[in-house]
Amino acid sequence: MHRWRPDRNGWRVQPVLAVVVASPLAASGSLDPQGPVARSISGLWHLMLALGTAVFVLVGALLVGALFRRRRAETGEKATSRWLVAGGVAMPAVILAIVYGGTLVTMRRAHPDAPPDAEVVEVTGHQWWWEVEYPNHGVVTANEIHVPAGEPVVFRVTSVDVIHSLWIPSLGGKMDLLPDHVNVLVVEADGPGEHRADCAEFCGLQHARMGLLVVAATEDDFAEWIEARRRPGAAPADSTAARGQEVFTSSGCGECHTIRGTEATGDVGPDLTHFASRPRLGAGVAPNTTERLTAWISDPHELKRGVDMPASELSDEDLAAVVAYLEGLE
Repeated sequence: MHRWRPDRNGWRVQPVLAVVVASPLAASGSLDPQGPVARSISGLWHLMLALGTAVFVLVGALLVGALFRRRRAETGEKATSRWLVAGGVAMPAVILAIVYGGTLVTMRRAHPDAPPDAEVVEVTGHQWWWEVEYPNHGVVTANEIHVPAGEPVVFRVTSVDVIHSLWIPSLGGKMDLLPDHVNVLVVEADGPGEHRADCAEFCGLQHARMGLLVVAATEDDFAEWIEARRRPGAAPADSTAARGQEVFTSSGCGECHTIRGTEATGDVGPDLTHFASRPRLGAGVAPNTTERLTAWISDPHELKRGVDMPASELSDEDLAAVVAYLEGLE
């Protein structure tokens, strides 16, 4: 199946796929529900699995019985009609009615209302990373979402390019991120923990490597995280990091990235104000280590082909200085 999609050069046809790729960000999944919405969806899945298994076993048993049953001359049109009505009409109708009823109940539970004072998180999809903003707190981050556990959180989702889809399997269902449109998804986590999220709509070359970490925290931990992210970027800790800040600004990095409290105010790439606190690079593509960060800045296309960030032309000394500066942005 195909659908017309917008891109930077206009409109084009893209294949519509829902792909889930294992990610090292977290181990939870749709068969390990950790929220009320996910439990409802999981319940419907198990209901359909049970019904499908029952039908498979019944049909298999009838086929085996027919193979070993002696042909009887008295079997006529009346007996055949009864089998057709029971097996071809009545049983499918009952099963479809059960699944339909369960689906309606699940759809209602999958879109709960949130209280007026619920936490709001704005998620914007990019090719191929996630921009995350907390409008009530003035906090912007990337590729990670922190939410308070045990209470509904309102996700307002949109896209700046093609259609993406946010899916946190252990917490709820999927929601499309559409260009020039805002969809709303309400998510609730039972308790503290980490959850993997993925883009579930084919969105281009690196669709399968567009991971997102969702961290549910206690109320106090969440408030502490928010307070820490409201602070500007840390000042360079030494002369090497100070040199890195100067190179970061003068080489054009600040035209694409923001580091609050500095001259870097770009909005093309992710906000890097607290970059060092993030466990992974490039929306989950690699661990945030000195070696991988150096490789990413040198040539990000080696790790994630097709990204907008160009390969750097920095000297080894300047590259090491920029890495030292970024690693100090806790």
